[in-house]
Amino acid sequence: MLKQRLLTAIFLAPLALWGLFGLSGIAFAIFTGVVIGIGAWEWARLSGFKLVGQIIFPAFILLILFGAFEKPELLHQALWLGLAGWLVALFFVTTYPKTANLWRCPSRRLIMGVFILAPAWAGFILLREQGWFWLLYVLLIAWVADVFAYFAGRAFGQHKLAPAVSPGKSWEGVAGGLVGTSLLSVAASFYQSFSFKQFLLLLVITLIITAVSVLGDLTESLVKRESGMKDSSQLLPGHGGIMDRIDSLTSAVPLFALLMLNFAGDLL
Repeated sequence: MLKQRLLTAIFLAPLALWGLFGLSGIAFAIFTGVVIGIGAWEWARLSGFKLVGQIIFPAFILLILFGAFEKPELLHQALWLGLAGWLVALFFVTTYPKTANLWRCPSRRLIMGVFILAPAWAGFILLREQGWFWLLYVLLIAWVADVFAYFAGRAFGQHKLAPAVSPGKSWEGVAGGLVGTSLLSVAASFYQSFSFKQFLLLLVITLIITAVSVLGDLTESLVKRESGMKDSSQLLPGHGGIMDRIDSLTSAVPLFALLMLNFAGDLL
C-alpha cells in the first residue's frame, strides 16, 4: 500500500502543480472542471446511482460550471450558495444519525453534491484570478491542518470529535491543526510584509477555514458511511478517489474565497 501511495503521489504531484499554478484562464477552468467532474462521478456513486446516474450527474455539473465561467456575478453568487450548503452540512454532521432521513435518499444526496462541488470550482476560479499566492495559501491551510491534526491526534487524541461520523478524529487533532495553520499565517504574514492588523485578520480567516476544512472531511465521511463505502472510488491507487483527496478543499476553497473577496480587501 505504501509503495502504491508513493508511486501515485510521484505521478500526481507534478500534474497537480502544473494544472493549478501553470495554467490560467480557460485552461485552468477546464483543468479544475475535469477534477470536479470526476468528483461528481464519485459523488453519484456514493449517492447510490448506477451507470446512467453516474454519467448524467457529472454532465449536469459540468454544464453548470462552464455556463457560469464567463459570468463573474454567478461565480460570486455560487460562493454564497456554498456558505448556505455548508451550514446545512454542519447541521447534518452534528445531528447524525438522527437527521439522516432528511438526506438519505439518492436524489437528496445529489443535491448536496451540487452545493459542494459547484461552489468549490467557483472558489478555485476566483482565487486563481487573484494570482498564485492565495490559491496556494488555502491549499496549504488544508494540508497543514491535516498533517498537524494527524500527529496531534495520534499523540494526544482522547476526546472524539464526531464518533458517529468519523471515529478516528479527535478534538485534540483539531487543536493540532489550528496550531499548525496559525504558524502558517505567521509565515505568510512575514512573506507578505503584513502589518500587525493585517496579520490578525489573516489569522482569524485562517482559523475559520481550518475548522471549515474539517467540516468538508466529515461531510464526505458522513456520505461514505451511509453508502457503506470506504473510499469514493479506487481511481488513485493507494489514495482512494478524487473526493478522498479534495474533501477538505471543497469546503475550504469557496469559503476562503468568500471571506477574502468580500471582507479582506486589505490583504489582496
